[in-house]
Amino acid sequence: MVHTYVLYPLLLKVLARGKVLPVHSYYAAADAPEVIVLMAAYNEATVIAQKLESLQALDYPSDKIKILIGSDNSTDGTNEIIRKFAASDPRIQLHAFTERNGKPRIINRLVAAVQKAQPLRPDLVFLMTDASVMLFPDTLRNLVRHLRDSKIALVDTHFQSKPAGDAGIAVSEGQYVSGEVMLKHRESLLWQRMIGPFGGCYLLRSSYYAPVPPKFLVDDFYIALKVFEQGGGAINDLDARCYETSSDEISEEYRRKARIGAGNFQNLQTFKHLLWSGDGPLAFAFTSHKILRWKGPFFIIFAFLSSAILAMIGNLFYLALLLIQTGVWIILPLLDLILWKFNIHLKPLRNLRYFVFMNLALLNGFFKYLNGIKTNVWQPTKRN
Repeated sequence: MVHTYVLYPLLLKVLARGKVLPVHSYYAAADAPEVIVLMAAYNEATVIAQKLESLQALDYPSDKIKILIGSDNSTDGTNEIIRKFAASDPRIQLHAFTERNGKPRIINRLVAAVQKAQPLRPDLVFLMTDASVMLFPDTLRNLVRHLRDSKIALVDTHFQSKPAGDAGIAVSEGQYVSGEVMLKHRESLLWQRMIGPFGGCYLLRSSYYAPVPPKFLVDDFYIALKVFEQGGGAINDLDARCYETSSDEISEEYRRKARIGAGNFQNLQTFKHLLWSGDGPLAFAFTSHKILRWKGPFFIIFAFLSSAILAMIGNLFYLALLLIQTGVWIILPLLDLILWKFNIHLKPLRNLRYFVFMNLALLNGFFKYLNGIKTNVWQPTKRN
């Protein structure tokens, strides 16, 4: 736990000091690669118009962009909004599915539609994005410029989480996301082995796309690891910004993180061979950044139980350690919950409760994975 949350970030901060990503000039309009935006949407009527406006405002040759949207049997007016935009912008194509598919299958089907028209090739680029994630006008240009390096197959954005409020856990989520961005950026600087993009917005050379298996929950991580299997590099660019308003409701975030947790264990089972593939930086980053975090709930449980057993046989040191763990993992989070109900908000307590709930969600996800994933059909979090 100390290594994955403290030592690894500090090590990368030291090793990456003074390093910067290679500066690549923007493509001239005539040479800019064709970009196809791929987006799955389900009941996104509250955000889809703003999303399409942000795509239309991109500072990129308009004749080099197509926007393919797969509506996963939306029932809230999402399709009607998209059709209104498509009526005045022929670059926008709606693929309205009449039964639920789940995001990975939607993206697979959109890619299949692209392949019918043209082969997937290195200079044909996919912009993978979610309906709730908004782009800045220069986001795409900052992503695409890195494709001048033929070794780069995936470029991640600087994802910014905007809290929906300041009373729940959205602020803690934003701090966590900021730390993750810097960690991924430093992995990029050191090894071009950025461990998993933020699925809400990233760029991918189409020739590296690998269809996501049925019932997989975390498609972006699967696609990134497939890039590494094929020898491609993945980086994070801090200049390529995007943002999403995060939910302030702990129940919404818990549901989302439990789903992601189950998907994480799917990916661990699928890509465990990369740990001894001969790619040392990848194995080190994968273990330090992801695998140890995914096992965090078990480390906490085993530390608590072993301290309890040793305390029961009269070891005063482990009795003290047990009392400390009881305070950290149980009493202080409960205290924050009580104070929250009285509208009292202490950031250290809120961050601790967020950490505990995040690990509980991972544990929940593990048991979901053990029970077998029945479907990857999703329900979006509440939008603001």
